[in-house]
Amino acid sequence: MGFDSMSTNVLDKRRLFDDIFSPKRGERVLFLVDIPHNNILDNESWEERRGIAREWYEIFRQMSIERDFSVDFITYNATGCHNAPLPQELIDKASNYNLILSITEFSATSSLVPICYREDSITRCASMPLLEKQMEYTSLSGDYIKIKKYAIAIREILSNSIYAEILFTNGDNLFVDLRNRVAKADTGECKYPKQFINLPSGEGFIAPYEAVYNEVDRFGRSKTEGVIPISCNQDLGDIIRCVVKENRIVEIIGEDRKTYELQKFFDENITRRNIAELGIGCNPWAVVTGNLIEDEKTGLHIAYGTSIHIGGKVISDVHQDIVFAKGCPIEVEKLDLTLKDGKHLDLILDGEVCYELLD
Repeated sequence: MGFDSMSTNVLDKRRLFDDIFSPKRGERVLFLVDIPHNNILDNESWEERRGIAREWYEIFRQMSIERDFSVDFITYNATGCHNAPLPQELIDKASNYNLILSITEFSATSSLVPICYREDSITRCASMPLLEKQMEYTSLSGDYIKIKKYAIAIREILSNSIYAEILFTNGDNLFVDLRNRVAKADTGECKYPKQFINLPSGEGFIAPYEAVYNEVDRFGRSKTEGVIPISCNQDLGDIIRCVVKENRIVEIIGEDRKTYELQKFFDENITRRNIAELGIGCNPWAVVTGNLIEDEKTGLHIAYGTSIHIGGKVISDVHQDIVFAKGCPIEVEKLDLTLKDGKHLDLILDGEVCYELLD
C-alpha cells in the first residue's frame, strides 16, 4: 500500500488519547498493570512496558487536572499466561471505572471483555499486552480513520461468510466453519461504554462454529478440519503440525521437545484444544517483529482456547494466537471465503490482505 511504517514523526500521545479514548469530565480512568512475582520473572521488555504505563499515566494525570476527571494506577501479580482469569476482587474493582487501560505482560482481554459487555456496563477498555515503545513509530502512528474503515469492512465480510479455506505456504490446509457466528471488529475507537479494543488496533475477527450445547441439533458437527502449522524458529527448521477435526486439535505431530510440551499443555485442559478465532489484521502501519500484539494486526491469525469473549461458546483458561501474515515464518498463500450466496472471495493472497476489497 506504500505506507511508511517506520515514520520518524514523534507520536503525539495527547492527540492519540483524545482520538481513541476521549476522556470526559467526571469519568474515572484506571491503569491496570501486571508485575513479576515469585517464579514469574521480569524481563527487559516487561520493565520497559511498565515504564510506558507510568509515562501514559502521567499524561492522563495532567489531562485529568485540565478536564476534571480522575485517574488511578493499580498493579497486580501477573497471571503467567495469556488470558488466564484475573482475580474476582480485581474484576469487581475495575468494573467501577469508565475507562480501563490494561498495559500488561500477559493479556487480560478475556477477563476484561465481560466487564464491558454487561448490560448495565459503564466501562470501555483498551487491552495492551506486550506493548512496546517502537510501536509509537509503527502501528500506533497510523491513520485510525482508515483502520476503523478496514476493520468494519472485514467484520461485514466475515459475518457474511459460512466457510474459510486457508492454504499455508508450507503446503498445509485448514477449512474453517463460520456458520452460526457473527464477526466483530477492533476499530481502535474506545470513546463510549461497552467498547473494547486491543491497542494497537485494527482487525476483524470471528469465532468458528464449535458445535457445543444445543447448536449441534441445528447445525450438526463443526466442519472445521485440517492442519495448523506452527513454526518453532525463524528458519523453519522445525514445524509442529496441529491436526484439527470438528474444530478441535486432536493430534500434535512433531519430533522435538516443544512438541512434547505442547501436547502436555493441551492434555492438561482439553478446552485449550478448541479453535477459538479466525482473525484478519488490517493495520497497514503494523509490522511483523515477533511481537504478537502487533504481528496479529498485519494479517491472518488463528487462536486456540477460550472463545466466549468474542462470540463463541467455549470457556478455557487461555486464548493464544498464531500469526501467519506476510513476514512470518509460515504465511497464508491464500484465504478463500465462501459467502452465504455461494460466491467466493480471496481476501488474502501471498500473505497480504487485499485492501482494495475493503475500500
